[in-house]
Amino acid sequence: MNQTTLAKSIKTFGIGLHTGVEVNLNLKPAPENTGYIFIRTDLDNFEIPASVEYISHCSYATTLLRKGVLLSTCEHLLSALRGFGVDNCFIELDNIEIPIMDGSSENWIELLENAGVIELDAPKHFLNILEKVEFADGDRKMSIEPSDKFEIECVIDFPHPFINRQTFYFEMKNGSFGREIASARTFGFTNEIEMLRKANLALGGSLENAIVLTPEGMLNENPLRFTDEFVRHKILDIIGDFALLGMPVKGKIIAEKSGHAVHASLMSKLLKTESAWKVVEAV
Repeated sequence: MNQTTLAKSIKTFGIGLHTGVEVNLNLKPAPENTGYIFIRTDLDNFEIPASVEYISHCSYATTLLRKGVLLSTCEHLLSALRGFGVDNCFIELDNIEIPIMDGSSENWIELLENAGVIELDAPKHFLNILEKVEFADGDRKMSIEPSDKFEIECVIDFPHPFINRQTFYFEMKNGSFGREIASARTFGFTNEIEMLRKANLALGGSLENAIVLTPEGMLNENPLRFTDEFVRHKILDIIGDFALLGMPVKGKIIAEKSGHAVHASLMSKLLKTESAWKVVEAV
């Protein structure tokens, strides 16, 4: 139960989902108690720690901002790092946005498997939830409560024949992230695309990195990876956003129709409620 990091560095590249720009990315081993730190190599190695305090906005992705420097769409990579059990990592990139890869965390998991994980000398720390904290915005609501493990119960509801109401329960254990969550892709609707493009968003989006839904079906020729791929992707996003708490969580998350902004609001409320959590060492 010691902290971990990568056994070796990994290089990859891709395009940003929203910016459409090419980006080179390098994942590097980091010492104990580092957490995840983004390093903008195009800006004199400017560092942006993966932390709740740097969340800037969360419309269609989670964006971090530190001293005017942005880092966008970090959730899928952070989800893979947390899901694969990597506690400390330097993430070097030469542009504003993490590559979208195939729209899921599957490619990141493959890269992490190739690199391998090693144990460090320091014990692992957990954010242990002591009392229930809730946040609601209309019918979008989320809570976190005590548990001796990390578990998520998620409900989504979209008026679309491929989605409707989907519920999934996930417990982080023994590679369950790789089996149940990692390959679930991000999704969007054709009626949103024009609006997104006008807002300079989804400029790198394609059928290669997203499920694109028409009113009655989907544009993608490849089938869904799970019949409930949509709710599984929402859990992927939750894991990635909650990685911004800086350490693994021991608690149960219940989410209904939540999104990045709701995740951020609950995390902020949790951290301000000091009686609701405690940092504990693994024993």
